[in-house]
Amino acid sequence: MINIQSKLSPKQFLLVLSLCVGIASGLAANLLKWLIHIIEHLLTRGFIITQANILYLVYPVVGILISALFIKYIVRDNIGHGVTKILYALSRNQGFIKTHNTWSSVVASAITIGFGGSVGAESPIVLTGSAIGSHMGRQFNLDHRQLMILVGCGASGAIAGIFKAPIAGLVFTIEVLMIDLTMASLVPLLISCASAACVSYFISGTSTMFSFDLTSNFGVERVPSYLLLGAFCGLISLYFTRMMNSFEKVFGRFKNLYAKFALGGIVLATLIYLFPPLYGEGYSTIEILLNSTSEANAEAVMNNSWFYGHHELLLVYLALIVLVKVFATTATNGGGGCGGTFAPSLFLGCIGGFIFAELWNMWAPFGVVLPATNCALLGMAGVMSGVFHAPLTGIFLIAELTGGYQLLVPLMIVSALSYITIHAFEPHSIYAMRLARRGELLTHDKDQSVLTLMNLDDLVDKSRPALDPEMTMGKMLQIVSTSKHLHFGVVDAGGSLLGVVNINEVRNLIFRSELYNTFKVYQLMQPPKDIIRTDFSMTEVVEHFNSHDNSTLAVTDPHGHLVGFISRTRLFSAYREIMKDFSQE
Repeated sequence: MINIQSKLSPKQFLLVLSLCVGIASGLAANLLKWLIHIIEHLLTRGFIITQANILYLVYPVVGILISALFIKYIVRDNIGHGVTKILYALSRNQGFIKTHNTWSSVVASAITIGFGGSVGAESPIVLTGSAIGSHMGRQFNLDHRQLMILVGCGASGAIAGIFKAPIAGLVFTIEVLMIDLTMASLVPLLISCASAACVSYFISGTSTMFSFDLTSNFGVERVPSYLLLGAFCGLISLYFTRMMNSFEKVFGRFKNLYAKFALGGIVLATLIYLFPPLYGEGYSTIEILLNSTSEANAEAVMNNSWFYGHHELLLVYLALIVLVKVFATTATNGGGGCGGTFAPSLFLGCIGGFIFAELWNMWAPFGVVLPATNCALLGMAGVMSGVFHAPLTGIFLIAELTGGYQLLVPLMIVSALSYITIHAFEPHSIYAMRLARRGELLTHDKDQSVLTLMNLDDLVDKSRPALDPEMTMGKMLQIVSTSKHLHFGVVDAGGSLLGVVNINEVRNLIFRSELYNTFKVYQLMQPPKDIIRTDFSMTEVVEHFNSHDNSTLAVTDPHGHLVGFISRTRLFSAYREIMKDFSQE
């Protein structure tokens, strides 16, 4: 490969690597799917569908315990919130993702989901694919722009491979990971998506992930109902996002691994025992509802539960699942498991769409009847669009998962309305909100993205000598005479900033040698006009420069200890350099 690198241009070599990343991501995706299927099949093949099974109280707990111990004692790193970690790597680490992520998420999520954890495999495999791209790029010493593209190639290849959805993989990377859509990034992403999808076609055939037969074509008379369905999906997305954040904070209060495991295990096992569709990814439930031409067919979702045989309670049962799914998902990850929110959002959307259709058809306003299977499919796109703030991903993913391209217009309506609804309450997706609050999120706003990519620590001048307040002016001049700078910090014995000496403002004194022993530094210093703290985002740093029109500002840590100085010139020079990189194809 090194010989090939020397014979190709950087752009050509990037295309070769994007092909390799796509193939590797596709193989990893299929390996994870196979592992989950094998574990789940071995554990549940003897279950009797007419009654609740006590093992639902055991398997999920065992799964998250094994996963938690694996992460703590073997991986020894946090591998949760996979997509959030990728967003952080793109915005703050210039595409660097730890090498263990190329395999650790596969092992942990296979155990978690195979034993019944109520999460999805997609976020872990997206992290795996991105880690493969990051590792491969570092092996060949690619610059940070090319490395970030390879991270995107790994993510898009993982989506394309696990869902057999190459277009969705491409759109996901652009919408969710905020990779800029330029020719320099588009072609590698396309190659990665296509190669990963071909790997999946070769391994498991070209059939879609879910079977779906269109029972009724799109009609204009149904547009009002689709608008309402979109808003309904947006509200489900909002509920899921808000409740997940709230429940995660509960787990955050526990510092002990086994305390988290106990809480997560109890919640998860109880919910799965009462509602078996919460076991694992929930794709079997989606398959049932997408092909249920009547309520009698849909009653299969009540198998293995206390509700079995009570067909009159089907909608109540499904509504309860919608309400508790978020707790099962959060308990899985909070208790020590590893998984993502792709599958839960598809699961909720399918059930939500089915419920909406059944309730609508009870009254059938204006004589319009909605096929429940169509609405189940549309609901999947709607909730995914809302949870991820990615309507295009929702549209194309569901179309590719089911072959439901005939419903492209309804998919667009529902996805758009769901996104509009949740965006009115939550401006960022479930993945991005943690980073957005800290100003560490890469966005399609180039100005904001450049600031996000900048690192304050790299811009701080830490070489300037600190001055003692009791030092004489003569001693001070001896110390600063070798420096080209004008601003110097005055600190106490503990290193806390007391003031700043600006040489320009004491120039009338420094040429009078008879005063060298008369004045001390504390008499020459001034209180700092403004201070930059090391925990400030780059956006805040720029705002401080603009609001006070300063050329140089002192930088302290959050406790007030002097770190160094940052100059306006250095700040905007770095800004222009990164913007230049952004503008290159």
